[in-house]
Amino acid sequence: MLSNEIGWNFDNTYSKLPESFISKISPIPVKSPELTIFNYNLAEKLGLNFSSIEKNDLSKLFSGNLLPKGSKSIAQAYAGHQFGHFTMLGDGRAVLMGEHVSKNNERFDIQFKGSGQTPFSRNGDGRAALGPMLREYIISEAMHSLNVPTTRSLAVVKTGEDVVRENILQGAILTRVASSHLRVGTFQYVAIRNNESELRTLVDYTINRHYPNIKKSKNKAIDLLKVLIELQIDLVVNWMRVGFIHGVMNTDNMSISGETIDYGPCAFMDTYDPQTVFSSIDELGRYAYFNQPSITKWNLARFAECLISLIDPKKEKAIEIATETINSFDKSYETKWINMMRDKLGLFGQDQKDQVLIIDLLTWMHKNKADYTNTFCFLMDENFQHNKIYNDENFLTWKKRWKERLKLNNNTPEKYLSLMKSVNPLVIPRNHKVEEVLESANNNDLPPLKKLIKVLEKPYEKTKENIDYQSPAPASDKKYKTFCGT
Repeated sequence: MLSNEIGWNFDNTYSKLPESFISKISPIPVKSPELTIFNYNLAEKLGLNFSSIEKNDLSKLFSGNLLPKGSKSIAQAYAGHQFGHFTMLGDGRAVLMGEHVSKNNERFDIQFKGSGQTPFSRNGDGRAALGPMLREYIISEAMHSLNVPTTRSLAVVKTGEDVVRENILQGAILTRVASSHLRVGTFQYVAIRNNESELRTLVDYTINRHYPNIKKSKNKAIDLLKVLIELQIDLVVNWMRVGFIHGVMNTDNMSISGETIDYGPCAFMDTYDPQTVFSSIDELGRYAYFNQPSITKWNLARFAECLISLIDPKKEKAIEIATETINSFDKSYETKWINMMRDKLGLFGQDQKDQVLIIDLLTWMHKNKADYTNTFCFLMDENFQHNKIYNDENFLTWKKRWKERLKLNNNTPEKYLSLMKSVNPLVIPRNHKVEEVLESANNNDLPPLKKLIKVLEKPYEKTKENIDYQSPAPASDKKYKTFCGT
């Protein structure tokens, strides 16, 4: 009944792949589901209408207690290099309900995260706590509004059950929406099985679902690799643009669709420092802000390894082709990163001194502990409060050079400010603000959470509401840390 009213249209192609790829399993019912937050804007994009559905039924639906007609729930198998170490994995606390096909013929995975044990749980309870699920909701929706490719969040439901971690926490389930949940780790899982037929099946499935333009390619494997290299470069350049640090860039957290996926110990950088790390488990800084491009390349190399047998019948030749392709990463990333930074500074065209101009600004920001986001706000004349740091003599000298560069290529203040305002957010999910609203939500006080989410819907617009969300955290000797939530 609910499916007809809502408009669900499940297809479930992934569940038709070889049995080794999946485990058929249903979400484990929860004690007392209660809807915490629901994303009506995303529901509308999906072509779903929940307006006539009572909150009690919404709670049941997004906890897995009530399954929509046409869904075919599975847990997906995958592997991954976690902090450089290879491990066999899989959906240990997630269940893919199925693939909803919208009226525009767009296909979306609908996944429950925190829905109970699966065959891949590895002694885990398969559950999730309210705080980490709300964090993913906040950050993934903020990333969407920042124009960064991302999975999205449709709902968070409290389960009415406790989750035992270091402390006893409220349990919750997140409904995640993604182009797919295919990962580099999915390919690693299939490749390690040494079954070329399965590998070809996965490559063909991926291309049919995401990249039909290369279906007739003479070498699908190498063209898939090339596509993914460019998509991942675009993605990490966007991360660098907004100061986002993923925190756990394992190969199982790299999506084949080019979306940001798995918001665990993620955070946004306040003070500019290329070595910034927030994750409590990243003790050596493997996934630090400035390491994200090199780790992306490393992950892509692991993806290329999976495809060797399909690239060329001769292994040595295949390795040579794959290596050459992977090594195209550096030049492409450098070009796209510099162009992104030109946009942030409102620069049109190219000048041989641009790289020095950009590096000099970042060096000054690092040395003077300037706020990354707000420095660009200041350059756009959007400084919401005076900061004497920008009276620094070295900064004023740099600013004079920048102003001279702005005059090139028929640039005008109207043109460069328009460009800068399209890529430099006025607000980001400030870490201290995120923590404040999560603490409130854990105490059943939801208005602060909803207000923050509302503010983050328009990060490039100057509004009365966002002024209170622009300041970095007050100075503190305590280093901010984030946690996986598993």
